[in-house]
This record gives sequence, structure tokens and C-alpha cells, in this order.
Amino acid sequence: MSGIPSSSIARKIIMALSGLFLVVFLGQHFVINITSVIAPDTFNTWSHFMGYNPLVQYALQPVLIGGVIVHFVMGFVLEIQNRKARGVRYFKYNGGANASWISRNMIISGATVLAFLFVHMYDFWFHEMVYKYVEFSPEDPTRYYTETVEKFHSPIKTGLYVISFVLLALHLLHGFASSFQTMGVNNKYSAAIKTFTKVYAIVIPLGFAFIAIYHHLNPITQ
Repeated sequence: MSGIPSSSIARKIIMALSGLFLVVFLGQHFVINITSVIAPDTFNTWSHFMGYNPLVQYALQPVLIGGVIVHFVMGFVLEIQNRKARGVRYFKYNGGANASWISRNMIISGATVLAFLFVHMYDFWFHEMVYKYVEFSPEDPTRYYTETVEKFHSPIKTGLYVISFVLLALHLLHGFASSFQTMGVNNKYSAAIKTFTKVYAIVIPLGFAFIAIYHHLNPITQ
């Protein structure tokens, strides 16, 4: 495949680095989103800054999109490589003796998270682009809270978000810690890092799920 490193080690390192980058973004994204529950005015201020700051829009945003693409492409490439290395069909592979269910199904949780990202980008990023660059609507720094709450009006959509965040937690439970292992982190801090990755993998996705449920149960009344 053109443009994709041929070395398995190189692929794993690229996937680990892109994954760690996305984990950092996830934490930053959560910090902003949780303010929609505890401080709507702050949420509006931060969201407006992220939506109109040139550095964020024209530098960081393309890097983020690139990171998502690289991470998932590497994931699928490595999965294909692993299937070929096993020499048997995937559904016949009995890896339970050596690997957890989560690690053996990273491709499933990853694909689900990717599908969720497309839905999420349609709900927020796509409509934001239309608002600013197609409709050329004037800046309104107070609109973000209302728009966000309205996204969770539907119980079906809210439920899909919650399920996606649960699968994200499963993906992170293995992937986050594995990224450090791939980078060769093996020292006296390894146990603390492993504990931190587990806590992060549970708290952040469930925090996002809480935000979705909270806004569904607390709609804006006219």
C-alpha cells in the first residue's frame, strides 16, 4: 500500500503515537464539554473560541483529522497483517488463552468508534461548517449550549451515543496502555501508568455518556 510503512514495528509506533495524540484531544474535548453541564456560559465561551480561532481551525483541526485517519488506517492494516500471519481465518482463531476479549476485538470496537465519529462529525462539525461557510451566518457566541442540548433531544440518538462511549471505553482499556508498551515504556512508573490508563479509559468515556444523558433529561424549555 503506497505511503504506508512496510515495517510492522514502524506501523505499530505510528499507531501508538497517533492514538496517544487522540487520547490527549479526547481529554481536552471532555474538559470543554463538561462545562455544558456545570457552566453553560463558559461552554459557550470556550466553544466560540475553538470555532473561530484561526490557529485551531486552520492548523490544529487538520492535524486532528489527519491523526484520526492515520490511527484507523494503521489499525486496519495491522489487523490484515495479523490475519495473514496467523494463516487461518479470523473466526477460527482461539486467542483467548493468551489475550483478553477486548484485545482480540480491538478492530470491532475501533470500527464502531469510527462509525460513531462520522455521526458525531455530521451532528456538530458538518453543521458548524455549513453555518459559517455556506450560510455565512453571523457570529453568535451564545448559541453553542442550546445547539448542543438539542442534539440529545432524541432518546435513540442519545442511546447510540451512550453505547458508542461504552465501546470507546473498551477500546481505550487495551489501546491506551498498549501505546505506552509499544513505545517501550518499561520503568518504575509502568504500574502507575497502567493504573492511570485504566482510570482514564473508564472515567472519560463514561463522563461523555453522562453529558449526553444529562442533556437528554434536561431539555431547554421554551
